[in-house]
Amino acid sequence: MTRVLIVDDDPVQLRLTAEVAARAGFVPMTAAGGEQALDLLRSNPGIGAMVLDLVMPDLDGMAVMEAMARENLRTPVIIQTAHSSLDTVVSAMRKGAADFFVKPVAPERLIISLRNAQKLDELETLVRTERNRRSGMLAIADIVTRSPAMDRVIALAGKAAKSTIPVLIEGETGTGKELIARVIQGMGDRAGKPFVTVNCGAIPTHLVESTLFGHRKGAFTGAISDHTGKFAEAHGGTLFLDEVGELPLETQVKLLRAIQQGEIEPVGSSKVERVNVRVISATNQRLLNLAKSGAFREDLYYRLNVFPIYLPPLRQRPEDVVPLVSHFIARLAAESGKRVAGISPPALELLRSYNWPGNIRQLENAVYRAVVLCDTACLEIADFPQIVAQTSGREEALRLTETLPVPSAPVHIDQAIVRLREVETREAIPDRFLDERGEVAALADLERELIAFALRHYGGRMSRVARALGIGRSTLYRKLREYGLDEGVESDAA
Repeated sequence: MTRVLIVDDDPVQLRLTAEVAARAGFVPMTAAGGEQALDLLRSNPGIGAMVLDLVMPDLDGMAVMEAMARENLRTPVIIQTAHSSLDTVVSAMRKGAADFFVKPVAPERLIISLRNAQKLDELETLVRTERNRRSGMLAIADIVTRSPAMDRVIALAGKAAKSTIPVLIEGETGTGKELIARVIQGMGDRAGKPFVTVNCGAIPTHLVESTLFGHRKGAFTGAISDHTGKFAEAHGGTLFLDEVGELPLETQVKLLRAIQQGEIEPVGSSKVERVNVRVISATNQRLLNLAKSGAFREDLYYRLNVFPIYLPPLRQRPEDVVPLVSHFIARLAAESGKRVAGISPPALELLRSYNWPGNIRQLENAVYRAVVLCDTACLEIADFPQIVAQTSGREEALRLTETLPVPSAPVHIDQAIVRLREVETREAIPDRFLDERGEVAALADLERELIAFALRHYGGRMSRVARALGIGRSTLYRKLREYGLDEGVESDAA
């Protein structure tokens, strides 16, 4: 659920706004001043939107937005104030406010503004992440996570980015090892430089050496021209060796020399070339176990494992499922041209409870399939039949599929079944002005019922009852006696 920061020095307004946000499905956080709001923004980078009051004693709303711009805090801001003018609106919008309204605001208006700000934040995040990825400038802020299990990963990535130390990222397939490698490069001195990825397990054995180090024309059959290897392509930047445990032993010797000496020797060449490359490797196996079994050179293992980072699987990061699903829906819906606004709570709970053996890659593919096949604005449980089949059985998945409005096979219009709309029946609510026979009730009966209601509502406080009914207390006591309502009623002082 999206967290929303409410900032207002009026405690009543603060509580009311927080209650409206909570009823709309957001998680409200409150701050009584601008300084406290900035502290919360710095310590909680995952806040989806902020409702900000302009007039506050310690630090007003304009100063808060200026500080956010200086510190690159990108949370969408919704301005609310009791006093508005055209100049104030223009100034707030120029400082980056996403919306502006005047107190008191209708709850529906506030909810729409919060949801629009949430969508705006998701789209801006997508655009910014893609731009940073293309330019080699990915940062920690581009990692979609809220799980405490990722805190150590993020801390280690930030430290690794400050040097050129060899990094080994271990984790299951689909956990995002390449993303961490790109973040390490994007936050270091080699940001914007070449980032070359090599999947060591996908290269044929006889082409591994040529792929990494290059070859010269005529070095072997089929080498009709010189070929630049991945080390040379990554010169000045970063070389990411994915699934490094799949490298053959004969290639590991040359890789060790390239990492230690910064020298490569292309196949068929007698001349050594110098390269300046930072190596970040990744594996879905324990390299230590491979080294002990002899499948991986022990000296290369110690050379690669200088700065290890373990990336936990998605099942150990359940807090990340919700933000990842929101991120994937926004991106994949835009790519597919579908108007998918979100996911229903039951479907989201289904995804949260699944163990995801394929990790983030499997989650992305499941959301992608659901977005493409979905015909509504909200993803439902029936849009994830494969997940349902693995959790509740194939029969349950078939049952959900059959409940969809789309037929499973073509149906000729002559054989189409007419589906009658269910008629909703409602019990008639009796009119309080009519008696049991349907006739207009007597004035005395209505008056007696009103007085009895007022007594219950004000807890028998006669002064309050008399003022509310607009009659004197002596008149009230007389009517209580007439209608038999004076039993147990005591007089109170005005």
